[in-house]
Amino acid sequence: MDMQAGISSPLYLFEKFEVGVIHLDAERRVLAMNDFARQVLPVGEKQPFDKLVTSFHPERSKPKVDFLLNQASGCPMANAVPMTMIINIPEQVLLIKVTRLGDFTGATTGFVLVFYDVTQVVSNPPAPTPAADAAPAPVRLNRIPMVSNHRVAFVDTQDVLSLESQAHYTRVLTRDGFHFCNLSIGDLQSRLDPAQFMRVHRCFIVNLQAVSELGREGSKTHVVLKGKHREPVPVSRDAVARLRTALGLLARH
Repeated sequence: MDMQAGISSPLYLFEKFEVGVIHLDAERRVLAMNDFARQVLPVGEKQPFDKLVTSFHPERSKPKVDFLLNQASGCPMANAVPMTMIINIPEQVLLIKVTRLGDFTGATTGFVLVFYDVTQVVSNPPAPTPAADAAPAPVRLNRIPMVSNHRVAFVDTQDVLSLESQAHYTRVLTRDGFHFCNLSIGDLQSRLDPAQFMRVHRCFIVNLQAVSELGREGSKTHVVLKGKHREPVPVSRDAVARLRTALGLLARH
């Protein structure tokens, strides 16, 4: 079975990847974790036991983890389905699920956080580095993970028209409409192919192949993308020359 065939199987994650499991108490302190979690997470550096689970997450991911736990600790009936989220850590993309534990009265006694390393599902292998001591090349995404109704779907990057920052999250535009991604626009920019995607504004990344029009209104530049969503995407002043060059409107030096 090749990679793409395996990915299309609903059981792919369960068959191909080990699972990391972390047990938290009701105050969200780390009580225990399995061996795979110890391998993946910086346990030696962070020493997370008896500390808040956010202690070994990057600063940009902490609000997401808190939100996930807040949602899981809400009404038990409303949150019967485990909460799901995607986070980005150095060279890895993790799919996280959290569920609440309760005693015989239903009172919260803790949480179980389960994660899968889905980096292989959403990215190409990194290019080999020329020198042994050179920094590893970034893992490029060829699929973007999206979360909806506690389910995770993956969209090919070639089908993405634009990405819009919404605080710690990103709104992804495809020909089918808008989708929600838990990764920040900065996380996505660092993983996307710069030959295909360009950050044209603080809040926007566009697929260069999806640009159908480049226009100006007064002193402001914008692009219009292919498809039915024709709302102009703003282009910041410092990105105009780079964008025009990438679109073949200016000669490269």
